[in-house]
Amino acid sequence: MLKSDATGKRTLKTIRYEADLIVVGGGLSGTCCAITAARAGIRVALVQDRPVLGGNSSSEVRLWVLGATSHMGNNNRWAREGGVIDEILVENWYRNPEGNPLLFDTILLEKVVSEPNITLLLNTAVYDVEKSNADTISSLKAFCSQNSTAYELTAPLFCDASGDGVVGFQAGAAFRMGAESQEEFGEKFAPSAEYGELLGHSLYFYTKDTGRPVRFVPPSYALDDITTIPRYRRFNAQEYGCQLWWIEYGGRLDTVHDTETIKWELWKVVYGVWNHIKNSGQFPEAETMTLEWVGTIPGKRESRRFEGDYMLRQQDIVEQRIHQDAVAFGGWSIDLHPADGVFSEKPGCNQWHGKGLYQIPYRCLYSRNISNLFLAGRIISATHVAFGSARVMGTSAHVGQAVGMAAALCTRENTLPRRLSEPQKIGLLQQELLKTGQHIPGLRLHDERDLIQQATLTASSEFVLTELPGDGPLISLAQSAAQMLPLPTGPVPRLTAWATADQDTTLTVELRRSTKADNHTPDVTLQTLTIPLRKGKHEVDLDFSVRIDEPCYVFVMFMKNEHVKLQYSNLRVTGVLSVFNKINAAVSNYGKQEPTEDIGVDTFEFWCPERRPKGQNVALKCSGGIGLFGAENIRNGIQRPTSQPNAYVAELTDPNPTLTASWPTKQRISRVELFFDTDYDHPLESVIMIHPETASPFCVREYILCNDRQKRIYHETNNHQSRNIIRFAEPIETSSLTIHLKETNGGAPASLMEVRCYAD
Repeated sequence: MLKSDATGKRTLKTIRYEADLIVVGGGLSGTCCAITAARAGIRVALVQDRPVLGGNSSSEVRLWVLGATSHMGNNNRWAREGGVIDEILVENWYRNPEGNPLLFDTILLEKVVSEPNITLLLNTAVYDVEKSNADTISSLKAFCSQNSTAYELTAPLFCDASGDGVVGFQAGAAFRMGAESQEEFGEKFAPSAEYGELLGHSLYFYTKDTGRPVRFVPPSYALDDITTIPRYRRFNAQEYGCQLWWIEYGGRLDTVHDTETIKWELWKVVYGVWNHIKNSGQFPEAETMTLEWVGTIPGKRESRRFEGDYMLRQQDIVEQRIHQDAVAFGGWSIDLHPADGVFSEKPGCNQWHGKGLYQIPYRCLYSRNISNLFLAGRIISATHVAFGSARVMGTSAHVGQAVGMAAALCTRENTLPRRLSEPQKIGLLQQELLKTGQHIPGLRLHDERDLIQQATLTASSEFVLTELPGDGPLISLAQSAAQMLPLPTGPVPRLTAWATADQDTTLTVELRRSTKADNHTPDVTLQTLTIPLRKGKHEVDLDFSVRIDEPCYVFVMFMKNEHVKLQYSNLRVTGVLSVFNKINAAVSNYGKQEPTEDIGVDTFEFWCPERRPKGQNVALKCSGGIGLFGAENIRNGIQRPTSQPNAYVAELTDPNPTLTASWPTKQRISRVELFFDTDYDHPLESVIMIHPETASPFCVREYILCNDRQKRIYHETNNHQSRNIIRFAEPIETSSLTIHLKETNGGAPASLMEVRCYAD
C-alpha cells in the first residue's frame, strides 16, 4: 500500500537521460537517423510523441513509403533509396507483401529496439528547450502521458525530425512557412496566391467487404452535401487508404496550430464521403461493405521549413546541379497541391518531374543559427517549390541517414555540424555513408581499408550478353517499347530482334541515349531505322552506324505499331531492363511531360518499366556480346546500376557460380560485407500495394564462404537483403576468400554488386 499525506504541490517523476544525440521525431527520417547513428557507435535517444514509429507511414496514418522511384512512373531507374530505409522496405517486402500497415509498425519497432545504443521513448512529447547560450541547445524537456513521467534529455547534439520542427522553433532556429516569390530564388514554378502557399493534411479510410448487407448511419458531423467537393464524382467503392490522398484540407490555415481544426474538417469529409457511397444508391457494390478504419490523426505534408547554410531550390532539382557536399538524393516530382485541397476546383496536385536524380547537399541538414541542431525529414532547408519534391518519406529517410552518420562523426571528432561541410571533412562523411549502402549520385566508395581492393579476383564465369532468348510472350506494339542495354565506349553492336506483322507495314526503330550518362531519360536520338515488314514473322536486323562516346545505357526503341507484335524473353538479368512509353496517371505521367508555359521544367517523354510479373526483356541477339558484367565490378565503389550495371553476373550455364579473391600472403579477416541485387527499380510501397514476390529474383538466397583450404567458414541459406554483414567470432587467417553463389530468389543468373573485407 502506498499512502501520502496531503501537500501543497507535488512534482512529477522525472528521469534524466544523457546521450550523444537526441533525435526528436520517430517518423521514418528520425528512425533511420537514430539507427544509422547507433550503428556508427554513438548513444542515441529517440523521442516519439506517438505510440508507434513511422509517422505518416505508420498504422496511424497509412501512407505508402515512396521516394525517387515514384511508383515506377518516372525515368529514374534503379532509384530506390539505399541504406537503412532500403533494409526496412526489403524486410517489409519479405514479411508483408500484402501491405498490412500493422506489420510495418512491427518491423520499424524491431529495428529500433534491436539496437543497444538506442533509448526509445514512445508517447513522449518534447515541450521545452533549454539553451546554454544564444546558439546552443543544452537540453530538452519532455512528458509521457502514459506513465506520467517527465524527462530531461541532455546531449551535445540534437536532431529535429519532428515534422513541425518543435525543437528548432523553440530554440529560435531561423525558419520559413509558406511560399517564396519567384524573384527570391528565380524559381519559375513558385505558386500564385490563388493556388496557395501551403499543402494541407489528409485522412485516409479503409473498407471491408463483409459478405452480407451492412447499413451505415452517419454521425451528425458528417458532411451532408458531398457535391460541395468539386471532385466528388471521383469517389468510388473500390479505392481506399492513401489512394485517396487528395482528400486534403488545411492549406489556407496554420498547419501547425490549426491541426485539430483541420482534422475535424477531414473527419466530416470522410464520413460524408462514406455516407455518399453507402446511401446515395449510386454504388450497389458497396451494399456489403463496411467502414473498417478511419485515421485519427491527419497525415501532414507541410508546415515549417528551417534554414540551413543552403536552401535547396527548383533549379537544383530540374538542372541536377552538382554539390561538393552531396550526401543524399531525391527524385520525386515537384509535387505541389492547391491550398484549398479537396474543396478546390483545381486538380489535386501539380507534378513536374526531372530527367533524373538530384543531389541533396549536407548544408541543408543543419540550422544556420543553432550550432548543434541537425534538421531531418520535411523540415530541411528547402524552398517551398523544392520541398514539393524533397518532402516524401523515402527521400526524408535517406536524408535522416545522412544526419545520423554526420552526428556520429561529429561525436567522434568532437565538432559541430557546420564543420563537417568543410571540403577537408565532407569527403569522410560521404565515404562513411557509401559504406552503409547510401547511394549518392556521382560518387564512388574509395575504402583503403578494404582488403578486396588489393586482391586478385577470379570468377568461375562472367556473363556476356549475347542473347535474350525468344522464349517469352509475343506482345503487341500497342505502345512503344524499348530495351535498355548498357554499352561501353565504341560502336553499337549489331542487334537482331523478332517481330510478327498481321499485314504489310513499316516498323520504326530508334536508338537513343540520355544527355547525361547517369540519367535514364532517352532524350537524344542517335539514329532512326525504318524497316519494311511483310505479313508474317521476321528476324529484324538492327545495324546502327553509331559510336558511343562514353559508357552509358542505350535505348533500342520499337515505336508504336498496332499491326506488329514483338517477341519477348523470360530471361531477367541484373542491370538489363525493358521500358515502355506508357501512362501512369498516379504520378502525372501521360507519356510525355509538356509544360504549357515557362515554369522552369523540361519537356521529355516517359519510358517506364512494367511491374513484375510483367516486364520481360525484349528478345534480342547481340553480335559480339556485351561484356560488362565482370568480377571487377564488385570493387568499383557503386552498389547499383547507374550508367553501367556495376555488378558481377555469372553465366547462365555455370553450375556453381564462384568468385574468389586472392592475396599473395595470408590476411586476417574479421568482417565481410556483401551487397546483393534487391532490384532498386522496384519502389516497394509499404502499404496497400500487393507485391507478387517476397524477394528480388536477382538476389542470391543461398551462398557459402570458404577459406584458402576450401573449408566452409560461413553459410547463408535464406538471404533476401541487399547488405549482408558477416562478423567472425575470431579473425579468419586465409590467403583467399571464395564465395559460392548457390541459389537466387528467382530465375535470374547469380549476381553480386559489391564485396568488402576488413581486418578489424
